[in-house]
Amino acid sequence: MKNRIVIIEDSPEILELVKLHLEKNGYTVEGFINGYDGLNHILKNPPDLLILDLMLPDIDGFEICKELRAQEKTKNLPIIILTARGEEVDRVLGLELGADDYIVKPFSPRELVARIKALLRRSAPESLREEILRFEDLSLDIKKHEVFYKDKKLDLTATEFKVLATLMKNPKRVFTRDDLLDVLGRLVLDRNIDVHITNLRKKLGSAGKFIKTVRGFGYKIDNE
Repeated sequence: MKNRIVIIEDSPEILELVKLHLEKNGYTVEGFINGYDGLNHILKNPPDLLILDLMLPDIDGFEICKELRAQEKTKNLPIIILTARGEEVDRVLGLELGADDYIVKPFSPRELVARIKALLRRSAPESLREEILRFEDLSLDIKKHEVFYKDKKLDLTATEFKVLATLMKNPKRVFTRDDLLDVLGRLVLDRNIDVHITNLRKKLGSAGKFIKTVRGFGYKIDNE
């Protein structure tokens, strides 16, 4: 079955360019120039992935991202921000609001397709062998794509889920940024790894202390 991708992009030329390349790669694509039209469509019929521009005529892309993460049906929807806004503050804000990847225009359509393929693979954690991972009071259910801390369910993005699963599968092992980039398909930018770790710690609450920074090396999950 083909993956269905929604694009919210106010430039008809860019929308058609992305749509053309995605359809060539076998995806079903639905495009929207207006943010509210795309948002309402997604809430009624969530796709497999969203490509989201930030500078839309009727609503800021950040608001769309925030709204989708707040809804039960779309809280785990893979989101790639595709925008001309390349400042670090915009990149950090986008990832903090739940985007899984952030690509700055001008962009390579081939790279965009590669990132989409990688993100869709990451969003299908059933490929991991273990069904339930545990560390202290943290539990991660691979099949259900759920994380609990002391019986409280936590909402993680697909990328955050994959990072946490990787750390929990290998307690006390130090993962460098390159190691995590390999796990994530090497398509997430190196400087975005730190943002995802920061967001993950925040969402874990008091359990965030288990994710340790090993200065000069990387990250691990440890209770010492």
